[in-house]
Amino acid sequence: MGVLISYGLALILNAAGVTNADGSAILDFSRVATAGFVGLPPFEICKFHLTPILIMAPIALASMMEHIGDISAISATVGENFIEDPGLHRTLIGDGLATSLSALIGGPANTTYGENTGVLELSHVYDPKVIRLAAIYAVVLSMIPKMAEIIGSMPSAIVGGVSFILYGMISAIGVRNIVENKVDFTKSRNLIIAAVILVCGLGFSDGLTFHVLGTDVTLTSLAIAAIAGILLNAILPGNDYEFGKNSTGDISRGIGINPQNSDLRKGKQA
Repeated sequence: MGVLISYGLALILNAAGVTNADGSAILDFSRVATAGFVGLPPFEICKFHLTPILIMAPIALASMMEHIGDISAISATVGENFIEDPGLHRTLIGDGLATSLSALIGGPANTTYGENTGVLELSHVYDPKVIRLAAIYAVVLSMIPKMAEIIGSMPSAIVGGVSFILYGMISAIGVRNIVENKVDFTKSRNLIIAAVILVCGLGFSDGLTFHVLGTDVTLTSLAIAAIAGILLNAILPGNDYEFGKNSTGDISRGIGINPQNSDLRKGKQA
């Protein structure tokens, strides 16, 4: 609604002759007019070279960290243990296979998104059929170039407004997970880990580049933050939580089954 209402306002202002500060039109439909109604994106069969493989491999680490975090958060949100069933090994393999298939024909990598957990929390719509329908819509719309150009004509102000919610939701969900997991920030250990993760994620904007076997390999800021957090959590003494000893705590972390939530969902579906 936020996108549609603001886009409608942009249409009205554009029709009234209002322009941007630099004098350009608010909306430019020239590319929409020339775009076709049906089209296919370019497909290219992949080629294996050591240089791009070494460049992209570290990014896979970041995607895996994000995947594990999102599965844990979704498990806690919907009250089901997805790490146990269908199993984290299956969800990771599925994500990897999807990314591999996409790469074979020149497509982008697949990844989970933390914002989706926020959508589940807000809407309480947990049915996988909704996601499958959304996937079908996305595939169909990707074959309509005119629709892509209409979306591309969206003013930067609208994109910026959506980004406020989009990226803010990611941070808010992270904070919510910390609160739900009752992380004790009175302990220096947890403060150090959180501080290092934040500084790595925000500070290494260009990542870290290493020269390996004649090839430049770059670790993104997200990969650096994830690796640093995992290493510090394993190395620093005084871990304040052990899995398997507190069922309530396990449930809040997405790795325990919550019978009450599961029964409640079954009753609603019935």
